[in-house]
Amino acid sequence: MLNLLYITNSINNSGGLERVLAVKASYLADKLNYEVHILTLNDSNNESFYEFSAKIIFHDIKVGNNPLKYFLSYRDGIKNIIKAIKPNVISVCDDGLKGMLFPLIFGRKIPVIYERHASVNLNFLSINKKSFFKSLMIRIEHKLMIFGAKQFNSFVILTNGNKNDWPKVNCTVIPNPSPFSTNSDTTNNPGNIVLAVGSQSYNKGFDRLIDIWSIVHEHHPNWRLEIFGKRNNALKLQYSINQLGLEENIFLNDAVENIEEQYKKASILVMPSRSEGFGMVLIEAMSFGVPCISFDCPHGPADIIKDSEGGFLIKNGDLNTFADAIMKLIENEELRNKMGAKAKVNVMCYAPEKIVPIWDELFKSLVN
Repeated sequence: MLNLLYITNSINNSGGLERVLAVKASYLADKLNYEVHILTLNDSNNESFYEFSAKIIFHDIKVGNNPLKYFLSYRDGIKNIIKAIKPNVISVCDDGLKGMLFPLIFGRKIPVIYERHASVNLNFLSINKKSFFKSLMIRIEHKLMIFGAKQFNSFVILTNGNKNDWPKVNCTVIPNPSPFSTNSDTTNNPGNIVLAVGSQSYNKGFDRLIDIWSIVHEHHPNWRLEIFGKRNNALKLQYSINQLGLEENIFLNDAVENIEEQYKKASILVMPSRSEGFGMVLIEAMSFGVPCISFDCPHGPADIIKDSEGGFLIKNGDLNTFADAIMKLIENEELRNKMGAKAKVNVMCYAPEKIVPIWDELFKSLVN
């Protein structure tokens, strides 16, 4: 029985990383008889957002507030956990710089994997214009990330497109597993709901989705856009909605655990992200037969959506064409149903029973 330690920041958030970890770690524990440990930071008083297997063992360490205390408590806490549980393999799920430098801090006596769940753009995209100093720091951080990536026994990314982020790094591509079975009823929903799912960050592009919807609304005022995800008042999305007079047509909702109920109600899913590591919501929606429209952002959507089959891929930033694609599906229920059915077939390759055994092979190859 392999003893596996995942290291991540938190499991109480509603993001794709947490969702995937719940699916993958639970499958390994329940189906493949792994001893699975998950280590988090400052997370002990919070319940996990998603359901994890009861067999999984959780650990949490407290890290300090100032940089020095943070580093020392992070280093010492992880070292103590590793010494206590003696894992065969460590998998780091942390898109921050400290995660990238894990082998330099802790060594490689135990095989260590890095799981990159985001495009490298996530670390550097910002709504604010960058100063010269900020731009310089970004270049330095990027070089450190590339250097750190080369130190892992295995560096795992989610799509072939993400290889472009990591020059001269020996990458292994393993996509995310879907949390939902495609055996569920195909949506074929004749309703008037367009759905978007994701945290309200600049990277997710909901600000430009609001502009897109202002175009759609002129032609289809009876349709509504429902956005579900962790709120970010700094982006002033509700202000933008009000300024455009769309408060009766665009609704900002908190993240919900049972997001599958929203997929069942939706006729179309839209993803306006500026960058993605994968695009988890696409395979989630496709599992329910919901056709998807996404910007062809770096990187992920192009690996998941076959353009004009299970949905539409739009040139990144082309708001008018994105709006046209939404209206094309709104105006043609038969096309929606045809694309939804095709999406459901295409997404079967992401079933956990197809994806998690690839991880099993990787773990065992490192131990052997």
